[in-house]
Amino acid sequence: MNEPTSEPTSEFSDAIGQLDKIVDQWWEQWRNRPLIDRVFYTASEAADFSLLWHALGVVQAIVEDDPKIAIGLSAALGVESALLNGPIKSIFGRGRPLQPSPRPLKLRQPITSSFPSGHASAAMVAAAVLSRRTGGPLWHSLGAVVAASRLHVRIHHASDVLGGLVVGMAFGRIARRLLP
Repeated sequence: MNEPTSEPTSEFSDAIGQLDKIVDQWWEQWRNRPLIDRVFYTASEAADFSLLWHALGVVQAIVEDDPKIAIGLSAALGVESALLNGPIKSIFGRGRPLQPSPRPLKLRQPITSSFPSGHASAAMVAAAVLSRRTGGPLWHSLGAVVAASRLHVRIHHASDVLGGLVVGMAFGRIARRLLP
């Protein structure tokens, strides 16, 4: 008799699990390298609670002498966080990746569902809003580093990051349309 598992099994979830395993094994070559670890752990920690994005919104607002930039970005990130960390994550209830050994650097371990990645989603919302005026590739590149950092530090599976990117791009498009 099979014992129940915490996640439903199906061909689809098995395929996603296999994809996550393949990506994680490939990514292993980049882990435990001091400089790379420092970049990804710093990016991951700086983006906790979207602090990195709020700070960059304030900087852009100061440079462009327009406080609406920071206010709009913070509002968009607040809505994204409330929706993602509330109803969206509660639908999935996915467990986080196992950490086989201690992390080389300390990092906050979230308690919410692993799917989708809130860091990846917030990164795409921020990139969409911040790039309205300047530096589109810069903001999206920084967002990609933050999103990838969650895979690097093993707080998310690859599919969680991809899901967060998709959700964040959708929320980012909506934010761009709604903000003045």
